[in-house]
Amino acid sequence: MARRSSDGRAPKATPVGKASPRPQRLKREARPEKIAAFRVGISAESRAAALLIAKGFRILARRWKSPVGEIDIVARRRSLLVFVEVKARNNLDEAAEALQARQQRRIAAAAEVWLATYPDDAIRDCRFDAILVAPGKLPRHIPAAFEVC
Repeated sequence: MARRSSDGRAPKATPVGKASPRPQRLKREARPEKIAAFRVGISAESRAAALLIAKGFRILARRWKSPVGEIDIVARRRSLLVFVEVKARNNLDEAAEALQARQQRRIAAAAEVWLATYPDDAIRDCRFDAILVAPGKLPRHIPAAFEVC
C-alpha cells in the first residue's frame, strides 16, 4: 500500500533516471573571530584604497578572485598597473613580515590571470605594491614591495 501524506495525498514519485533532490545543506555559523578578522580586512582595504586614490590612482578592482589567487586591490595611474596586497596587523612591523614568498607567488599568478582577462595596450608597466595598515597609524604604501622571477 502506498504511503500517504498527512493531507491524504500520495507522495510525488521521482521520475525514472532522475535523482531525488539533494537535501539542503545547513549553513554553519561563522565564528566570531572570523567575522572580526573579515571586518578588519575590509576596513584595512578601504583605508588602502583611499590612500591610493589620494595618490592619483584609479581603483579598478577590490578583492578580485581568480582560480589561482586573490588580489586585494588592482589600481591604475596612467600607464602603470599596480597589484596591491594589503596587510593589517597590530603594528606596521608585523604587517611587513606577513607577506610571505608563497603568497607573493599566488598574487603574481593571479596578476597573470588579470592581464590575460583584461588586456590593455595602454599599460606599459606593472608593479606589485604592499600597503601596511595598523590601528592608530597612517597606512604605509610600499611601492614595488616584491618582484616575481
